Amino acid sequence: MPLAAPPALLLPLLGLAAAAVAGADMISIHNEEENAFILDTLKKQWKGSDDILLGMFYDTDDASFKWFDNSNMTFDKWTDQDDGEDLIDTCAFLHIKTGEWKKGNCEVSFVEGTLCKTAIPYKRKYLSDNHILVSALVIASTVILTVLGAIIWFLYKKHSDSRFTTVFSTAPQSPYNEDCVLVVGEENEYPVQFE
Repeated sequence: MPLAAPPALLLPLLGLAAAAVAGADMISIHNEEENAFILDTLKKQWKGSDDILLGMFYDTDDASFKWFDNSNMTFDKWTDQDDGEDLIDTCAFLHIKTGEWKKGNCEVSFVEGTLCKTAIPYKRKYLSDNHILVSALVIASTVILTVLGAIIWFLYKKHSDSRFTTVFSTAPQSPYNEDCVLVVGEENEYPVQFE
């Protein structure tokens, strides 16, 4: 299961101050990674007591612990405690130093503190739709110009042997190679005599 806690802002609140934060819910923990993330965050930021109230309570109707957000109980990290205790008005607390959970009286939560979560605004780091459209148009234009250039070059090469002269035409080639020299002689009125 992916880590769910990092996108949420953890709000350690005292007592019933959770109601004052719009959109904040009491925390629920669903795997070891979430528990470790919360514990690490609290060790860095929480200056209160060693125990903080989780969003879990004991439901006497079902005789089981449940999360306040009604999510499934898929993970637990209970300390070794006496199971024979009376669980009426029992909530779960996270021990900051060990990361283990313990049972405690829900009425003392106003002294201990409450751990809540809320969504935080997320700014997209990716290109907006306009940037994607512009990028696609630039790429498409480049491809089209490249194809048109190749077609023009092909047609030029195909018709280069024709008689018709274009801007791309070159001077006609001599049948002689560069080592040959053409000597033109003039006729003299006076014969030259060689001895």
